[in-house]
Amino acid sequence: MKKQIFFALFIMGILSPFVVLGYYLKVFDYDITSLVDYHPATTTRIYDKNGEKIANIFDEEHRYYASFSEIPPRVIEALLAIEDTTFFEHQGVNIDAIFRAIIKDIEAGKMLEGASTITQQLVKNKLLTREKKISRKVKELIYSVILEAALTKEEILERYLNEIYFGHSYYGIRTAADGYFHKELADLTLKEIAILVGLPKAPSSYAPTKNYEISMGRANRVISRMFSLGWIDEDTYKKATAENPKVYDETLTQNMAPFVVDEVMRRLTEQGIKDIKTGGYKIYTTIDLRLQKAGEESLKFAYDESLKRIEVIKNSVIESAKKRKVAPNLSGDLNTSLLNGALVSIDPKNGDVLALVGSVDYKVSSFNRATQGKRQPGSAFKPFIYQVALDLGYSGATELTDVAKTYTYQKDGEEQKWQPSNYEDNYKGILSLREALVHSSNLATINLVNEIGLDTILKNLKKFGIQNVPQDMSLSLGTISMSPLDLAKFYSSFANSGVQSEVNLISTIEQNSKIIFTKEEHTRTITSPAQAYLMTTILKDVVERGTATKAKVNGIDIAGKTGTTNNNVDGWFCGYSPSIETVVWFGNDDNTPMQRLETGGRIAGPAFARFYENVLKLYPQVPRVFEVPEGVVTVDIDGKKEYFTDTSKPPRTEATPNSEQQLVF
Repeated sequence: MKKQIFFALFIMGILSPFVVLGYYLKVFDYDITSLVDYHPATTTRIYDKNGEKIANIFDEEHRYYASFSEIPPRVIEALLAIEDTTFFEHQGVNIDAIFRAIIKDIEAGKMLEGASTITQQLVKNKLLTREKKISRKVKELIYSVILEAALTKEEILERYLNEIYFGHSYYGIRTAADGYFHKELADLTLKEIAILVGLPKAPSSYAPTKNYEISMGRANRVISRMFSLGWIDEDTYKKATAENPKVYDETLTQNMAPFVVDEVMRRLTEQGIKDIKTGGYKIYTTIDLRLQKAGEESLKFAYDESLKRIEVIKNSVIESAKKRKVAPNLSGDLNTSLLNGALVSIDPKNGDVLALVGSVDYKVSSFNRATQGKRQPGSAFKPFIYQVALDLGYSGATELTDVAKTYTYQKDGEEQKWQPSNYEDNYKGILSLREALVHSSNLATINLVNEIGLDTILKNLKKFGIQNVPQDMSLSLGTISMSPLDLAKFYSSFANSGVQSEVNLISTIEQNSKIIFTKEEHTRTITSPAQAYLMTTILKDVVERGTATKAKVNGIDIAGKTGTTNNNVDGWFCGYSPSIETVVWFGNDDNTPMQRLETGGRIAGPAFARFYENVLKLYPQVPRVFEVPEGVVTVDIDGKKEYFTDTSKPPRTEATPNSEQQLVF
C-alpha cells in the first residue's frame, strides 16, 4: 500500500507540471504581436545647425532606437556575461538555472527572483507585470518559449536592449549611453558598457548618477565575469576595472532653446505631423545655439538696464514728493510688470533663423513674441518707403521739406484734419533725404509720400510682399502690425543686396535614417545691389550719428533703423552687419506706453549692440565691412561724401518726380 501511494505521488509529481502548463496554455491567449512587430515610441531630437542637440521631445518614455547592427559586440558579451551566459544555447528557458533557483527558494523559505533568461526578462517587461506569483512565472515561461520560436536570437537581443529600463527615465541602451556618457554606443569604453548592462537588474540602486561607487562595483563584477569566462584578457580587465568614467546628470528634455522648440512643434503640428513626440524624428534647425544663448543674454541685459533707468526715475519722483510733502505721482508708464521683449536674428542671404528669443524669460512667459506678437514697427517701416523713393530716382542728396502741414480729408462723410509732427517737435525746413531718414523725420517722410503720390508708393511697396499695408498716409508712420520675424524677412531686402529671403527655421527632418523634409530657399528680387547699397549707407549713418547710436559696435559695420510708435508703446531696432541681420523689439504686453524715455534707440539699441559684441567674440572671422557693389559712385557735396547710381543720379542730373495727388485716408 505504501509503495502504491509513493508511486502515485511520484507520478503526480512528474505529471503535475505538464497539467499546469496545459491549463495555462488552454486558458490564456499568448499574444506576442507587440514584440514580433516591434515599433516602440521613440524620442524626437531637435538639433541646431552645427548638430548640437537642442532638446529631446517624447511622450511617456524617452527612447533612442538602436538596431542590432548598431550594437557593439562588446555590449552583447557584457550583457550575456552578467545576465544569461547560455543565451545562444537555450530555447527561452534555462532549465538548469530554474532548478538551482527552486533549491534556493526552498532554502530561503520564500520565492526569490532569479533564473530568468534575457528572453524571460524581455517578456516580463513588455508583456507581463513584475508581480512575484506562480501564475505570472508560468505565463512568463510559456511566453518565452513561444517568443523564441518566433524571433531569432539577434532580434530578441535587439528588442531587449531597446525596451529595458536603464534608470534616470532612460529606456534603451542607446538612450542611456547618450544620457549618462554623452556618447554613441560605438564610442563607449568597456567600463561604460559594464555600467549600462549592470543597470537593468536594479536601475535605481545601481544608477551612476545617484550611487556612483555602487554602480562602479556592479560594473566591475560584470568585467570580472567576462574575465573569468575568458572573453577579455588580463590587461583589458585591469584597465577597465581601474577606469572611473565621467557621468552626466541632466534633465531629460535637455531643452536648450525652449522658444525654438515650441516654434518647431507648432509648425510641424500645423503641417499635420501628429507623432512628433513618438515618431523618433531628427529635426535639424537653422539655429546656432551659441548665437541663441547670446540673443537671450543680450535681450535680458537691455531689459535689466531699462529697469534700472526706470527705478532711478521712480526714486527721483519719490524723493521729490517727499521734499514737497505730497504723494508721489507714480504714473502708469513707470509700471514695468508688463515690459517684455523679443529678438530674432537671421542670415539674410538664405533666410536661416540663427536665434529666436520670444521673451525676456521663458519661465515667466512662454508666449513667443518673436513669431506671434504683432506690433506696429513705427519709424522702422520708413526704409521701405525710402527704398521706393530711391528706386524712383531719388538719392540721398534729394531735398525734402521738413515742415508742418495740416491735411484735410473726408472720413464717413465728415471733414477731418491731421497735423502730424516730428518726435522732438523740431523742424528743419529743408533737409536731404539722407538726413530725413538718419534723424527719422516724420514730416519729411509724410511730405515725401505726398510728393511721390500715395498710389505710386502703394504700388511699389507691393514688391516687398508686405500684407495689410494701410491704404492711407498713416503708412508713413509705420501703422501696420507685424511680428519681429516678419519684419526680419522684409529687412533682408536691404541686408541681402536687394534680394529678400523667406525665413527658414527647419533645415531637414529625418525618420528611420531617411530624409523626409528638406528646406527650400525662396527669394524675391526687390531692387538692384547698387540701389540697396544706397539704403545701407543711409542706415549706416543712422547708427553712426542718428537715432541708433546705442546700436553701434566697434570693429564692425552696422546699418539699421530705430522705431518708436506713438506714446512709446513700441521700441524697435532693425539692423544688420555684412552677414547677420537682427530685429529687437520691446514693449508692454497690454499695449500701454513704456516709460516716455524708452525709445527704440534707447531700449532696443543696446540689446542689438550687446548681441553683436557677442557675435564678434564667438565668430571673430565674420565679415566686418560692407562691400561696395558695381554701379555705385561717390560725389563730394559740400564736403560730405554722397553715393549715387545710374538710377539715383547726382543733383545736377537728378529727375524730380511730378506726381501731385490728393491726400487719401
